[in-house]
Amino acid sequence: MRKSLLMYVGLLGATAWGQKPPLLPEKEVAAMVEEISGESAKRNLEGLARFHRQRGSTGFHAAAELVAERLRAYGLSEVAILEFPADGKIFYGTQRARPAWDAKFAELWERKDSGAVKLESFEAEPVVLAEDSESADVTADLIDVGGGTKESDYAGKNVQGKMVLVSAQPGAVEDLAVGKFAVAGIVSYAQNQRTAWSGENQDAIRWGHLETFSANKTFAFMVSLKTARGLEERLAKGEKITLHAVVEAGQHPGNYEVVTATIPGADPGLQDEEIVFSCHLDHQRPGANDNASGCATILEVARTLQKLMGEGKLARPARTIRFVFPPEIEGTMALLNGKPELAKRIKAVIHMDMVGGGPETKSVFHVTRGPLSLPSFIQDIAWAFAEWVNEESYAYAATGKAAYPLVSQAGGKEPLRAEYSAYSMGSDHDVYEDSSFGIPAIYLNDWPDRTIHTNFDAAANIDPTKLKRAGLIGASSGYYLAQMSAENLPAVLRLVDADSLRLVLEISQKRKQVSPYDGGEMQRFEGSLLRPLVESVTNYLGVSSSLGAPTLAHMAQNLDRNSEGMPLKQIADGGVSVRRYQRKPSPKGPLTVFGFDYFEAQWTAHGRGGKPKLLEYQGLWGGGEEYAYEVLNFADGKRTAQEICDAVSAEYGPVPLPLVEEYLQALEEIGVVEEAKL
Repeated sequence: MRKSLLMYVGLLGATAWGQKPPLLPEKEVAAMVEEISGESAKRNLEGLARFHRQRGSTGFHAAAELVAERLRAYGLSEVAILEFPADGKIFYGTQRARPAWDAKFAELWERKDSGAVKLESFEAEPVVLAEDSESADVTADLIDVGGGTKESDYAGKNVQGKMVLVSAQPGAVEDLAVGKFAVAGIVSYAQNQRTAWSGENQDAIRWGHLETFSANKTFAFMVSLKTARGLEERLAKGEKITLHAVVEAGQHPGNYEVVTATIPGADPGLQDEEIVFSCHLDHQRPGANDNASGCATILEVARTLQKLMGEGKLARPARTIRFVFPPEIEGTMALLNGKPELAKRIKAVIHMDMVGGGPETKSVFHVTRGPLSLPSFIQDIAWAFAEWVNEESYAYAATGKAAYPLVSQAGGKEPLRAEYSAYSMGSDHDVYEDSSFGIPAIYLNDWPDRTIHTNFDAAANIDPTKLKRAGLIGASSGYYLAQMSAENLPAVLRLVDADSLRLVLEISQKRKQVSPYDGGEMQRFEGSLLRPLVESVTNYLGVSSSLGAPTLAHMAQNLDRNSEGMPLKQIADGGVSVRRYQRKPSPKGPLTVFGFDYFEAQWTAHGRGGKPKLLEYQGLWGGGEEYAYEVLNFADGKRTAQEICDAVSAEYGPVPLPLVEEYLQALEEIGVVEEAKL
């Protein structure tokens, strides 16, 4: 039976929509295909990429004004730049608001007998100055301390009052280097996230960060690997290198700015429900794919939908469609906590973070499902459209013929090859899908990207064809969700049924990797996932959950057939494992946010040292951050500690129950969760 099931799932994975697009009438999708423009999106992207868009800065404000001006020009309603105070003291849920940071000038020179040589310039490359650097005018010798994160790196070296060359991020170094060893400044050649291309481009300069709330204020310059290797070689030969750093920069009280606009819904009974298109507007200059691409694409979605509705080619949907452009994570935290009435209205989110990478970036486009703590049908909607775009774009690339080539004149002709991927963290979707908000999100994103967070993340690497396709997937998904009614229930449940088989297959494949360690955790959890997946549809529509019963029964049959003979581990009759935990109503948001770790701050305030072991645990498919995020999300007052352990084991790989129990007890100690009394 398993063989036949796997064959069936394989067929589902290659579903041929044919030339007809899914879910929406063909004339509506055809109108969107014709109107949405990758070239228009890229022009807006090029405008955004001119600005150094750090939180609360003049550059961010200029970018926000550009976005607002475009939204007004496109005819959207309720265009506004919302302001939320950011002074380093106020909290938005679990986010301690970081003060604004601006930089006006920064240069790094080497002083030689023959004259000074400029090494770095903020005017030329803003990425050379690490975020949260402070003003300085320092002349000092440079000392190589290797990684710079351990005391042994400084042993036997006179670094007081000197600048240090380090391979780590400045924020990982400053408390030790400045706080203990009194260095005058930092020069870092930290490399990018680990991919196959890490360190390949010797001229790439990585975006650097200092710790916002560190007491050891300093400045840091970022240099390329090529520059760093030259400095290292000269220092190793005993050469004296004297640097002169001039910086005009610093933190100050300011505001998180969030641009927002709407296309009002047409149904008086449903217009208070909102579908949100989200991105993040902040980044270093140029920050083209990350994330001018997401912002420019949802701008193009806004233009396209508004224009087609004005022309009568699309009906105005029942629900309101909102567009938001915040600083990453912290701006979303301020918005949802600062405007709780808005958070309650949001039914679903389409979040775009890096959606335009061309061949030079080596990126793969993903439609990313939500965390398993929040089963939802909405990712199936996005995947239906993405799968159709895959088919049409491949047909055109392979044969030169397709009903919908989906290419821009100025863009590439490669097939999209989007992938339907398991949940991954790292952007604003983490906030929406956190259990304190429980808002499902479609996450459209590129990964890997060999230029991310470097001076080479430039508009030249952005493909208008990719922007058009990402925009179409997002626009189609958002429009469908905004007008979805009970009439759409059968079609959506068919998608959910197919997706359940994909999930069953994933669990089956994962079991092979964990055997013989699996004690039935995956089977127990998978069974509990099916009903919420179906109910996400009926709850969205406000209809009886019994309408999804036939689909649920069919899904359960498939699960049972795939699970025959699987052992079930016995759950203890007493002790911590059977305690049920529930999250308290506040504070809202993930515990690790942007530039601030709520758990660490509270743990320290309670006089505790070290960390719960779960935070450093490495599973088969996830690490400590992922486990911790989902343990808290699964603490719903219904699951026992053992059941929470089952859930995260199924999602990220087996984890010892004592580690989950220890973390839950730590959350209870700092007041985030409490024991549920049934």
